[in-house]
Amino acid sequence: MADLPQTEHLALSLEQGVLHLTFNRPEARNAMSLAMLEEMQATFAAIAEDREVRVVVLRGAGGHFCAGGDIKDMARARGVPLSDTQDAVADYSRAFGRMIHTVDAAPQAVVAILEGAVLGGGFGVACVTDVAIAAPDCKFGLPETGLGITPAQIAPAVVQRIGLTQARRLGVCGGRFDGREAQRLGLVHFVEEGEEAIQQRLAEVVAQVRRCAPQAVADTKTLMRQCGLRTPEQNIDTAARVFAAGIRGDEGQEGTRAFIEKRLPRWAQVDQG
Repeated sequence: MADLPQTEHLALSLEQGVLHLTFNRPEARNAMSLAMLEEMQATFAAIAEDREVRVVVLRGAGGHFCAGGDIKDMARARGVPLSDTQDAVADYSRAFGRMIHTVDAAPQAVVAILEGAVLGGGFGVACVTDVAIAAPDCKFGLPETGLGITPAQIAPAVVQRIGLTQARRLGVCGGRFDGREAQRLGLVHFVEEGEEAIQQRLAEVVAQVRRCAPQAVADTKTLMRQCGLRTPEQNIDTAARVFAAGIRGDEGQEGTRAFIEKRLPRWAQVDQG
């Protein structure tokens, strides 16, 4: 099992193959500082090759998921003199973009539990998760344009999640909406009232993920993410090669045997340590 990094702004708990990653800056509604971005990168790097980690559950401490980027860090970056070789503001933006890409590219199933503020960068993180569970009174929004800035790094993720026409509307109107509207837009998959219902839904999702082979999940996510980057003929060829490797691989052979023997495959047996 992966050795997790020491973190100050993230609370990490790994049990039976489920990594609970909690944004832990409740005093700032879990706004993402540069230090938190670095801890996110380190955490996902630590589990990148570990197929015993099956699910990553993202949540925020103190009743809020994430209120976006840290305005204080942005202000400090803006105060650094701009030169031909240094742009601290652009560096902060790139760090945020790399974090979004890292979460998006994670081979594990990534599940978000969304409560309270899901704004700006927090909205972007929600858009690159595989399963999103929201409280009905969540406060979603893209407030950047109202602050005179752009949701630059998260805009592609929002478009991919809910489509161009809805993303453009939210971008130009600084849209604010709740969990029910997020579900209607296709941003979240489930809306649950109260902690008990959220935990029940999470347990169901984790149980469903466990029935799926970890490398097959990773390969499926990669194919889906990259399908728009290739021509149809390239998609056919890439899919054929991935499919053939899966059939011949350990998971394909184990899955076939388990089906014939009418038993659960080994990856679906809950003993992840």
